[in-house]
Amino acid sequence: MDYRIWALLSALFAGLTAVLSKKGVEGVPPNLALAVRVFFVLLFSVALALATKQVGVQNLSSRNFGFLALSAVATWASWACYFRALTDKDGAVSRVAPIDKLSFVIAVALGAIVLKEKLDLRLMAGCGLIISGVLLTLK
Repeated sequence: MDYRIWALLSALFAGLTAVLSKKGVEGVPPNLALAVRVFFVLLFSVALALATKQVGVQNLSSRNFGFLALSAVATWASWACYFRALTDKDGAVSRVAPIDKLSFVIAVALGAIVLKEKLDLRLMAGCGLIISGVLLTLK
């Protein structure tokens, strides 16, 4: 499949995640909810790796392992903050999700700075529109 299909599926599942997470954290401490979520993410990730025979951990370099570990820490921090936001009395999905999507702008900026990815006018305009959209949805 083309990367765009995978990206659209990712967006679909992320949208579902917002609503399902909000329902899942009702009356539950956010850190407990996060632990349950991470348990299932681990379970499904291991099952997928086994099913696709992608289990050669020994093939990871220490650099790969290090960056994946740092990515895991960033993912954990993102999810922990997301669950805290959702459990706040004012943490409606319609308020939390748009702010969370500023991650796009941050990823583009970091991609340009750290990975030396090309940043053109169209991409900067798109980032500006996302920021404007987030500001428009804030109450």
